[in-house]
Amino acid sequence: MLWRHGQTTYNVERRFQGQSDVPLNEVGRRQAADAARYLAALRPAAIYSSDLSRASATAGALARLTGLPVQLDKDLRERGGGSWEGLSEAEIRERFPVERVTWSPPDGEPAAAVADRASGALYRIADSLPGGSMAVVVSHGAALGMAAARLLDIPWEPRVLGPFGNCRWSVLSRRRTRWRLLEHNVGILPDPVPDGGADDES
Repeated sequence: MLWRHGQTTYNVERRFQGQSDVPLNEVGRRQAADAARYLAALRPAAIYSSDLSRASATAGALARLTGLPVQLDKDLRERGGGSWEGLSEAEIRERFPVERVTWSPPDGEPAAAVADRASGALYRIADSLPGGSMAVVVSHGAALGMAAARLLDIPWEPRVLGPFGNCRWSVLSRRRTRWRLLEHNVGILPDPVPDGGADDES
């Protein structure tokens, strides 16, 4: 299970976070706690996380419910953004119009390098699990998207998979050497409207 971290102030402000260690905000902490209740019910066998605090704090919400340790892995970090880190989307568009088209920070980490290290981490994690068990891997939007595309042998650009929302998760399975996407960008839905609408007194 690939689980993106909860919301940060940079997410709200649409700033490039990269490997800057931006913590969860109050909404992000609540998102992590709420989602953890659902994920704990799936009885994961292990929890792995990027060592950046927004990911490890999200993983910690699940660890508190399951009693499992959070195993940190630097290869699950977000894409390094170089001079883009901390800039808003508008600032990037203004200062780097050519690079913005392909979303390629000129002094940042190449997409292929991110896919290599993050998918490598997922292979290691999968290899460490007993058959039929599940690990929850907490990471970041670009790192997870690039790793998933690599495992599924689909292009990162143009994007076939939609982006990960904050505290959303996707489920991949591996059978022999083949990976399959079972669910993508799943999250907690609001409570449904009760049958009968406003007149329902039950």
